[in-house]
Amino acid sequence: MNRRTLSLARFPAFLTVLLVGMLVFLPGRAELALRVYVLLLGAFVLGHLLARLHRSLPESRPSPVDAALNRRPSRPDRIPELEKLEREVTLGQATAFDLHFRLRPTLRRIASELLRSRRGIDLDGSPDAARRALGEETWELVRKDREQPLERFARGIEPAALRSVVDSLEAL
Repeated sequence: MNRRTLSLARFPAFLTVLLVGMLVFLPGRAELALRVYVLLLGAFVLGHLLARLHRSLPESRPSPVDAALNRRPSRPDRIPELEKLEREVTLGQATAFDLHFRLRPTLRRIASELLRSRRGIDLDGSPDAARRALGEETWELVRKDREQPLERFARGIEPAALRSVVDSLEAL
């Protein structure tokens, strides 16, 4: 006998010894002991057969169709500049400090480039022309001599006001 056969025979041998012990010490329960013995032996054989069947089957791989259906679309990489701008807008709406020192320089740069390229106006060199082109609300935000906020944690720009500023920049 090889080693594998010996290891498989241990449990049934143990059950048989247990059955003989029960028959000797509990002779009135012989029928119950025999039924439990057959049940446990059957469970052991069934488990062994299922394990052999499982080992004999090929490895299951998802079909190409299943793999294609289960594939989740990858999230596109976000543009770092867009993420930075989103942070600036969020912070600019939160506090006056962030509006003045984070969002305002970006808006000034955008306004300056748009005024120069589309209208031939220098934001700092021709403030009156820039003010007329941008409108009062946008001009007050992007003008060079805008003072720092006195209350750093005061509310920043309202979403409606920011929308108005963006609209005026887009209109250039």
